[in-house]
Amino acid sequence: MDDQTRLELEAAAFRRLVSHLRERTDVQNIDLMNLAGFCRNCLSNWMKEAADQKGVPLSKDQSREAIYGMPYEEWRAKYQKEASPEQKAAFEKSHRH
Repeated sequence: MDDQTRLELEAAAFRRLVSHLRERTDVQNIDLMNLAGFCRNCLSNWMKEAADQKGVPLSKDQSREAIYGMPYEEWRAKYQKEASPEQKAAFEKSHRH
């Protein structure tokens, strides 16, 4: 497989992942962190880091909106729930450094 095709396939898979996460607003970021070790915020941070490395101007708010499909604060108000004690405990257990 040539590099351009690989790049296009990776980009398509990334867009599909972002689309899937936008549709699954029932899945909380803390659940993603507890199960997979990353969340929507991680994706937006990775996008911003990539933009920074390329010298492409992209703010934290812009990268979050690219992932969430709306301003982050709007998504939080609509979909984010308070983490349960169980979710918080699982997060603490899995993210000790």
